[in-house]
Amino acid sequence: MDDIARLSARQIAAKVAARELSAEAVVRASLARIAAAEPQVRAWQHLDASLALARAREVDRGTVHGALAGVPIGVKDLMDTTDMPTTYGSPIYAGHRPTVDAACVAACRDVGTVILGKTVSTEFATFQPGPTRNPRAPADRPHTPGGSSSGSAAAVAAGMVPLALGTQTAGSIVRPAAYCGVVGYKPTHGLLPLAGVKALSPSLDTVGVLARSVDDAGFFIGALARLDLQASLPAGYRVGLCHTPNWERASGDARRAFAEAGRLFGGAGAAVVDVQEPDSWAGLTQAQIDVMGYEALAAFAPERRTYAGQFSAAFAAFLQAAQSVDGRRFADAQRLAEQARAELATLFRTVDVMVAPSSEGEAPMGLDATGNPVFNRMWTLLGVPCVHVPLGRGATGLPVGVTVIGPRWGDALALAAAGQLESGARAAGLGG
Repeated sequence: MDDIARLSARQIAAKVAARELSAEAVVRASLARIAAAEPQVRAWQHLDASLALARAREVDRGTVHGALAGVPIGVKDLMDTTDMPTTYGSPIYAGHRPTVDAACVAACRDVGTVILGKTVSTEFATFQPGPTRNPRAPADRPHTPGGSSSGSAAAVAAGMVPLALGTQTAGSIVRPAAYCGVVGYKPTHGLLPLAGVKALSPSLDTVGVLARSVDDAGFFIGALARLDLQASLPAGYRVGLCHTPNWERASGDARRAFAEAGRLFGGAGAAVVDVQEPDSWAGLTQAQIDVMGYEALAAFAPERRTYAGQFSAAFAAFLQAAQSVDGRRFADAQRLAEQARAELATLFRTVDVMVAPSSEGEAPMGLDATGNPVFNRMWTLLGVPCVHVPLGRGATGLPVGVTVIGPRWGDALALAAAGQLESGARAAGLGG
């Protein structure tokens, strides 16, 4: 069972397709791992073993097909599912049963995956934590797994599933991936549809994945998007080291991981250079906060009118702060984002990909907060593909890593560079 649970998604799909392994055996291995780890990790909002086993048997009978037939996955509880409750991390929607799947969930079914259940999301994908614990931390010293894709990151890190859907509006894929020591891939904004995903900020909301490897991340998203995300790096490819305007927030661990990424890329034959970001980028973090707040206030107008008493204090405070962002400030933030996207496109004429910190450092201790997305906000605002790559451990033994960033719609290139970095890290004993 343990050997099966350690297989990559690509390996599982190949073995199931070749009849070397049954989908039912794969699902049973995942369920065994969940039974062992879930009491401590608490990654799942809803788990349906019977439904998963029935789907696996359909795969084994040949009635379900697809590139990922038989691969078990988790679905973030922000995404509608017809056969499981969808709560969006809020008591307001306890027991809610959507009548249709989210588009990304339907796509998962189309490619043959086996959905084991719904992974824990923070409240409406914002900052009120759920019960999930970071599986990389000692049981007697709980640390946050990050948010808002808390359960998805923890489930992958704990070996429960090879893949889990997540979303990112500020840093909700990359930051949990960094804290839990797994790969997190936020595609170019708009690559995957948002229909049926509870809206927070449509200008920013992005569907992506938490995965064990860069290859699995690209394999999965490529199948959902019907897009070949495999690419070869050009000879002498250029990597830009981007400290970002928030560099002073980077801990020693984050800075060491950033430097190590440069060394590994250089050792692999890349031309590594420092990138000087435009002065205007100093305003991008606040611009992302403004866009997210303005759009969230509009998105949650129905719940504010009827169910505000069931908001957490954290979510109520978030919406209260958002009321200070009027239409003019929102438009200014969007104009700055447009300007920065043009400036970024110019920078990408001089480098192929960039590297930046993924987080301030290791996962913070405690479960009362999910960490700060300060190193993720601006990239989400700019809509570019981001891939978190684990690069060893920090001072207290928890994971650290970096983000590889590509140009808009340059997802295949970003994944190729991230895969190169991942390979170098593993060869150096620095994998997640």
